[in-house]
Amino acid sequence: MQNTKLLHSIFNILKMESNNLSVLEALDSARTQWYHVKAIVIAGMGFFTDAYDLFCISTVSKLLGRLYYSDHVTNKPGKLPVGINNWVIGVALVGTLSGQLVFGWLGDKLGRKKVYGITLLLMTVCAICSGLSFGFSPKAVIGTLCFFRFWLGFGIGGDYPLSATIMSEYANKRTRGAFIAAVFAMQGMGIIFAGLVSMTVSRIFLNANPAPSFNENHVLSIQPNADYAWRIVLMLGALPAILTYYWRLKMPETGRYTAVIEGNAKQAAADMGRVLDIEIQTEQEKLAMFKSNNEYPLLSSKFFERHGLHLIGTTTTWFLLDIAFYSQNLTQKDIFPVMGLTNKPEEVNALREMFEISRAMFVIAMFGTFPGYWFTVAFIEKLGRFNIQLMGFLMMSIFMFIIGVKYEDLATKDNRWLFAGLYGLTFFFANFGPNSTTFVLPAELFPTRVRSTCHAISAASGKAGAMVSAFGIQKYTVGGEKGKIKTAMIILAVTNLMGFFFTFLVTETKGRSLEEISGEDGSKDKQMTSRGEREAVEQS
Repeated sequence: MQNTKLLHSIFNILKMESNNLSVLEALDSARTQWYHVKAIVIAGMGFFTDAYDLFCISTVSKLLGRLYYSDHVTNKPGKLPVGINNWVIGVALVGTLSGQLVFGWLGDKLGRKKVYGITLLLMTVCAICSGLSFGFSPKAVIGTLCFFRFWLGFGIGGDYPLSATIMSEYANKRTRGAFIAAVFAMQGMGIIFAGLVSMTVSRIFLNANPAPSFNENHVLSIQPNADYAWRIVLMLGALPAILTYYWRLKMPETGRYTAVIEGNAKQAAADMGRVLDIEIQTEQEKLAMFKSNNEYPLLSSKFFERHGLHLIGTTTTWFLLDIAFYSQNLTQKDIFPVMGLTNKPEEVNALREMFEISRAMFVIAMFGTFPGYWFTVAFIEKLGRFNIQLMGFLMMSIFMFIIGVKYEDLATKDNRWLFAGLYGLTFFFANFGPNSTTFVLPAELFPTRVRSTCHAISAASGKAGAMVSAFGIQKYTVGGEKGKIKTAMIILAVTNLMGFFFTFLVTETKGRSLEEISGEDGSKDKQMTSRGEREAVEQS
């Protein structure tokens, strides 16, 4: 008799209706429509701006060295000292890490929408000010540039957790991964345009040179014009941010934040019903029960029991990924001459060097970086986040290991296209792999109450890895010494292999609602209760 009652209890638990709210279920099951596309564009343009601002510095950093550190007596081309180069490249990453933590926390405390426009405004102002960097000495100009690029990075940092969280909370569960990945794929467009704009600006200044006796091999030729070139490139980063600002302000708060955090089911139903053109029940009474099951804070035993391993997994994999990814992007300028894709500094003038670096960066981005992002968008709902991340880390590790071991053979003029192909494949599998999935997973794994904060912590961990690249790995590539680049590639291969193994700390999220993944719908409590009931049956 007792066994029968226990079995009946288990049956009742299993058939209990979902505790999820109608507004959340409506978002999960809504058909894909124009508003989803508009949200992708609005959030994605932020990432376009982010990538442009972060990576355009690679196209102009050598020009800065030629302008401010060349020897005007011997006419010898100069370069930024290693320490200054690291700060010019890396200071925006320091700002990004700080901005991620601050805006991620504010996104959970004040709302996603309330702080979403601030990030773009900060990026716009600081991109313009970066191009207006002033001073009476090279150190003063570089110091001013670093100051504004720190705050530029601060604004960029806020875009990571807010864009990911907003897109995940708007999307339906069938296409959520593809939508979040599509937002992030705009980073690829930003990298392409960083190369294209730098290439175009440098070519315009080269063609505009009025001197009839212009000698292209004269390293200090047309330097006054070159000083305008890098400033224009940096300031143009403000344009996409300005164009998107108005539309960000028009976006309503996400239904999940309004319902779960603010406790206003009526407003959430009205906002999302208007956006999705459907009628949604308010269920204010059910909301109280829903909220009471999810009151536990980030620093609690319940959070670490449910999500601790996931948070460790998202932070470690993003940290390891960004060591490799930013090393690839920020050190291209030093590897291109070794590949033979650009001339040596002694052979060309300052603007010509900028043009060649930008052209090579554009080609690698167009045929290696960009396709990888959109392969992820196309296959993430078929292959899953977990499998794509494992595959990407493994393939990156293999190709970087081959480049490192065979570096002396590859770094010749005869094998430069093979070198470029292998190097391009590392970019492809970074983006058809962990560079995309490490952005997607933290937006899905954690509860609404701390989703933005957890994504921010994961992203900040990634930027810590990027800082390791900017201030550590770069010392192996500055100057393009073959032995040091070989060492760097082997280090990065090992780093990617570590990322492969840490991926096993996260779980697959495709096809499930955010509340089911995080346990906010009570499913995890039901599983624990069911497990306890089954154990009681077995013991009896």
